[in-house]
Amino acid sequence: MTEQEHKKLGQTLWNIADQLRGAMNADDFRDYMLAFLFLRYLSDNYEAAAAKELGPDYPALSADDKRAPLAVWYAANLEDTDEFERQMRRKVHYVIQPPYLWTSIVEMARVQDGDLLDTLQKGMKFIEDEAFTNTFKGLFSEINLSSEKLGRSLPDRNEKLCKIITEIAKGLKEFSTTSDTLGDAYEYLIGQFAAGGGKKAGEFYTPQFVSDILSEIVALDSQDPTQGKRSHIDSLLDFACGSGSLILNVRNQMGPRGIGKIYGQEKNITTYNLARMNMLLHGVKDSEFEIFHGDTLTNEWPMLRETNPAKVPRFDAVVANPPFSYRWAPSDAMADDVRFKNYGLAPKSAADFAFLLHGFHFLKDDGVMAIILPHGVLFRGGAEERIRTKLLKDGHIDTVIGLPANLFYSTGIPVCILVLKKCKKPDDVLFINAAEHFERGKRQNRLTPDHIAKIVSTYQHRNEEPRYSRRVPMSEIADEKNGYNLNISRYVSTAEAEPEIDLAAVHASLVEIDKRVKETTAQHNKFLKELGLPLLPM
Repeated sequence: MTEQEHKKLGQTLWNIADQLRGAMNADDFRDYMLAFLFLRYLSDNYEAAAAKELGPDYPALSADDKRAPLAVWYAANLEDTDEFERQMRRKVHYVIQPPYLWTSIVEMARVQDGDLLDTLQKGMKFIEDEAFTNTFKGLFSEINLSSEKLGRSLPDRNEKLCKIITEIAKGLKEFSTTSDTLGDAYEYLIGQFAAGGGKKAGEFYTPQFVSDILSEIVALDSQDPTQGKRSHIDSLLDFACGSGSLILNVRNQMGPRGIGKIYGQEKNITTYNLARMNMLLHGVKDSEFEIFHGDTLTNEWPMLRETNPAKVPRFDAVVANPPFSYRWAPSDAMADDVRFKNYGLAPKSAADFAFLLHGFHFLKDDGVMAIILPHGVLFRGGAEERIRTKLLKDGHIDTVIGLPANLFYSTGIPVCILVLKKCKKPDDVLFINAAEHFERGKRQNRLTPDHIAKIVSTYQHRNEEPRYSRRVPMSEIADEKNGYNLNISRYVSTAEAEPEIDLAAVHASLVEIDKRVKETTAQHNKFLKELGLPLLPM
């Protein structure tokens, strides 16, 4: 499917959502829309695998027969269904029973079946508890099919669901629905809902072009980026993963087999569920990722609370777009937390460095971390200054990238990307000032592929360019004037230098002008004398 077709599919689905949600809040309708898209993907993928597994035994139904072929096969082969499901679990890692397949659900919607709502509830429960080898409890916890937002009475809600599902099915009919296609459509809708939902809705979404920068950076060889893309990432962590778009972007950079396992953490239950759906919808098997619901700052994930240093998980690559300047309330005991004790606690007013230190703690010695943060971390004083200074003295900050303002749905402030390494080779910090390199948009500014390529290439080769990038030695950063302040404009100013003035040339020009004035005045006075008029002063 071409990029144009991807956009068309996404726009088709967005138009359906916009048309059908009525008075329903966009955030609420998003959950229904994306859940049904997810069910469509799981069903299509499962039915394709079932057809391959059963071969000539897979029922071929007429165009008029709207039943799911698998439902027909189950009815005729009841004694073989258990063995069939065991095989499917082994090959595609999950099972969806015929009544809960999208084909069956769409047919119920088409005929306005009064049991549609009940069947959907049972189907979602089955997917959460029984479909996968690893249970996905709470996957649909935010999808309330009994909500009055769908209708006041059961028949009203059933009718509304029939309409939504029928329209989605109609909208998808003309498109090929491979995993990539539906995955891209899912991402498109997440972006559209984020764009239309203001700050709250945009919190969980990293714009694609920003995500591309982080993904391409961590995909490069961590110790020597000039060597190009690394062959494999054993483990990838995003500790504030939102809907999962960033880690999926890294996976896209590396290829489906380029990452051993993906790890994510998300505090918000809605976006945690979105992320799990997003993984599966993009063809990531349930054994290839683990996403934990819990607070990163208090480190609620048992896996990351390992006290034996030899068993603490470490990651080849860490990426994150945590909430900007998040207010938190660290306890006194947190000062002794292994993540913070060598650096100190971030202030209550801004947890930016707390997020950074969390991810950095779990980074491998030869790994790379790329994190999006507000510009304030570069220059704010107090506790943040102490943390920043130690990171610099220890040689952990590799690159500082300044991005343009108004790139995010949730905020208009300019942000930066910090690239950190535990063992970096250059004894300098690369500054990239890309603040003026963007394409202006109506709501949000955006970065083009050329802008992204320039940033990544500059990082990869540590190129220096006037008014854009510079390698700054640690001695300059540490001197009395700068005092470990990383404000980008101190080192790479985008201001155009005033042209140098050649004083000798200016003097010669003034002498020449004076000479001409005198000659012209003398000539003019000749005419005035002939006319008997007063002369001009010389």
